[in-house]
Amino acid sequence: MTALLLDTCAAIWLAQDDRMAPAALKAVDQSFNSGMPVLVSPMTAWEISLLNARGRLALSMSPQAWFDTLLKIPGVALAELSVTILIASSFLPGSPPRDPADRIIAATAREHGLRLVTRDRVLLDYGGDGHLDVLAC
Repeated sequence: MTALLLDTCAAIWLAQDDRMAPAALKAVDQSFNSGMPVLVSPMTAWEISLLNARGRLALSMSPQAWFDTLLKIPGVALAELSVTILIASSFLPGSPPRDPADRIIAATAREHGLRLVTRDRVLLDYGGDGHLDVLAC
């Protein structure tokens, strides 16, 4: 079983108990049940804050409190964001996403051998090209 990394969209759906694709929900449940953490990137905190600041994501609490609540879900843990990952995000193979946050999340998944749970079409296509292990949510 491959450990999971939630893209920002998947983290939002998990935190708000929104519907996810059955295969993604099953993978998350299996991770929780096996004791394997479901990881979330620190970039997700930045993206949540930016979405909230721009009025694209309404939150009932501050972005900090929202992210802290996400990390309190049993089985959810923070993924490491190292200098190595940041540099690797600049040298991804193939035709990687142009969005810097997506590049950093993709590099995080690649560096740690994680399966990225996402609905982002660009990341799914990048995975389809064989550069990233992805699971549509």
